[in-house]
Amino acid sequence: MPFKKIIIEIEQQHQVSFNYTEDNIAGLELVPPKKSLSLTEKLEYLAQKTHLSFENISNKFINVYKKENEESLICGYVYSNTDKKPIENANISLSNKTQVSSDANGYFEFKKEDKNIFLISHVGFETKKMTADNTDSKDCLQLFLEPEITQLQEIKTNAILASGISKSKDGSFEIKPKKFGILPGLIEPDALQTMQQIPGVNSIDESVSSINVRGGTHDQNLFLWNGIRMFQTGHFFGLISAFNPNLAHTISIYKNGSSAFYGESVSSVVAISSTPETAEKNSFSAGINMINADIYGKYNLSKKSYIEISARKSITDFVETPTYKEYFDKVFQNTTITDFSNKQNVDYQSDKKFGFYDATLKYVQKIGTKDQIVLDLITIKDNLEVFQSATLNDINRSENNILRQQNYGGNLAWKRNWNSFNTTKINIYNSAYELRANQRTTLEDQIVVQENTVYNNGFNLENNHIINPKFTFNDGYQFNEIGVTNLEQVTNPDFYRRVKEVLRTHALILEGKYNDTISRIYFTAGTRINYIEKFKKYIVEPRMQFSYGITKSLNAELLGELKSQNSQQIINLQKDYFGIEKRRWTISNNTTIPIQKSRQISLNLSYTKNSWLFDIENFYKKVVGITTSSQGFQNQLEFVKITGDYEVWGTEMLIQKKMNHFLTWLSYTYNHNNYKFSTYEYPIFPNNFELMHTASWAGIYEKNNFKIALGTKWTSGRPKTPPDNSQIDHSNPILVYNRPNSSNVHIFSQVNFSSTYKWETANGIQYKLGISILNILNRKNEISEYYRISSLTNSIEEVETFSLQRTPNMSFRVSF
Repeated sequence: MPFKKIIIEIEQQHQVSFNYTEDNIAGLELVPPKKSLSLTEKLEYLAQKTHLSFENISNKFINVYKKENEESLICGYVYSNTDKKPIENANISLSNKTQVSSDANGYFEFKKEDKNIFLISHVGFETKKMTADNTDSKDCLQLFLEPEITQLQEIKTNAILASGISKSKDGSFEIKPKKFGILPGLIEPDALQTMQQIPGVNSIDESVSSINVRGGTHDQNLFLWNGIRMFQTGHFFGLISAFNPNLAHTISIYKNGSSAFYGESVSSVVAISSTPETAEKNSFSAGINMINADIYGKYNLSKKSYIEISARKSITDFVETPTYKEYFDKVFQNTTITDFSNKQNVDYQSDKKFGFYDATLKYVQKIGTKDQIVLDLITIKDNLEVFQSATLNDINRSENNILRQQNYGGNLAWKRNWNSFNTTKINIYNSAYELRANQRTTLEDQIVVQENTVYNNGFNLENNHIINPKFTFNDGYQFNEIGVTNLEQVTNPDFYRRVKEVLRTHALILEGKYNDTISRIYFTAGTRINYIEKFKKYIVEPRMQFSYGITKSLNAELLGELKSQNSQQIINLQKDYFGIEKRRWTISNNTTIPIQKSRQISLNLSYTKNSWLFDIENFYKKVVGITTSSQGFQNQLEFVKITGDYEVWGTEMLIQKKMNHFLTWLSYTYNHNNYKFSTYEYPIFPNNFELMHTASWAGIYEKNNFKIALGTKWTSGRPKTPPDNSQIDHSNPILVYNRPNSSNVHIFSQVNFSSTYKWETANGIQYKLGISILNILNRKNEISEYYRISSLTNSIEEVETFSLQRTPNMSFRVSF
């Protein structure tokens, strides 16, 4: 009987597999062994009757080779280390360029040499290098390959609004500051200024400390810097971002459909990361503009560790530039600082000192091949001192005002890659915020102190599991503690009040993600289950992101989320903290200050072809649990303490075309936003932050190292509440208002310009020069309007606040 037929019968009877080469058994025939024999006996019989040797491995695999060649062969089995299954067609490459492949059982063999160095490779597995000694061992090698996981970057639409800005599959906008091109009025990739170019994002008062996303207030946005929640986001009381624009690597902005790992927000999420995605070389840069100077440095301590520092400080201690003067006039108009001069009928003296700084530190250490530790520290501070004096009728009146705002934060993170499919991230963070005002007046011999402090710390655990190439599952736990203190202290007459509240929240997070690039389906569903200790209350927050590529050019996206928030900013009096930074943080008491909750859904269609982009998104959003104190009313509701909600729906559109080095776009947003206070006499009226129509246009040219941008922004006026002139008694004026927000201020229109040029010397030093002009046409844009009774004239006066006048800026930066 042919030898091949004999071993096939043995394989079937004893459930084993024979490994052999066809040359060794070609033409071989013999009498088969008796079926009653054991496997070992059969192998011994075959060895006696043939010129072959048989190696039995665990009664599963039988290696067959010629006796005279026993000493000249090396054999082995290739397995997957994940499931221990054999790998077929693995490629074994020898140093002499000989190549063999493994069979269905993972088996391979090759002739021995003096030094046998070979590589084992297979698609989807990491290549392994082996050295087999020239010994007399007859045992076959057992080799295990690790799967090779390649994390593909999510497909994004390139260059939305400017180079360095893209949109991810999860619906978020992603800004890469180091790849940032240029936008009208911006010469640096300021995160909070840049995000205002995105449809649906505005600042009602031209401030980065008052960013309104789809009708929400600034405090309803969650701002994270390397996992640290930031309660102060601006320098110069809102005109400059508090985050160094030359430091960040990735800025993710979610208007809707944010991950379940983000909590404490009923509006948008802005997550800023300064950790690079890939290793970078040592670098240093320094820059200066007409407001501040900064330095940045990164130094690799070893192959597995580096340290990164940055610092930025205002230059107002040394020089008052035209930019500084415009900023100062914008910030301090209609505040108690300027009220002092308005109330004096004689000349007065004023001595102002203003400055700010921020600094960051990052330390990264890799431990082995699986672990990484990252430490992040940040400090932000603004300080204002104003001394004013005047003499009237031989009476000296003076005020000494000090206002300090600062935010410190730290985050310690540990990440471990258990294997190619499972990762754990743990981080512990702390954030401390303080706003303090101290006013001393000589006339009343009075000292007024106001203080608002926030301490926020927590613990995050996140596990990521790759189930298969299309499906991943994430789970985690978060603990968050926030404590808020509000202090008011007055002398003459004496008054003291200090209130401190603390809330602790636990959250369980579950999230699954399905991503099939072939069928163009992306789907993420998750939930966040919050438990608030103080109220013994559970809040469930489901989140969803769905994207489907209808064609290669047309994509549909559906986003939805439920979110909640326990902290908010309120205004007790418009003159608190000199009326400059009058908002103070407070936390929910579940009664007069409810937990804010939001629900939102949006549908987006985008079409890209031939360098055209058409994008339209319809959304609906409702936020319940707001208070009148958090909305900045300056009408009949200023001193009314009630709770309600707001409901906003609208459409955001973007048309963009790229032609070689030229990019132009036009965006339009329609926003219908109404309050609902059911217990008030006018239960429904327009939201204070409603900008019903917003349109923007930009033309951008980028070629080589030269960039230039021109753009304009136009918005319909925000709501205002005029007084009822028919009920004014001019002899004894009392403010009687019309229906809240029944009118609007004038439209806002602004043209901005910016340009940068970069060059590099032969020794690798880069230089960058930038210039920008805000409000080129010097239009006097009204951004708010309210009414008060003048103590000087005993009449009702209209108080208007205006945006920046024409404001130039220039920057210079050197990097190497």
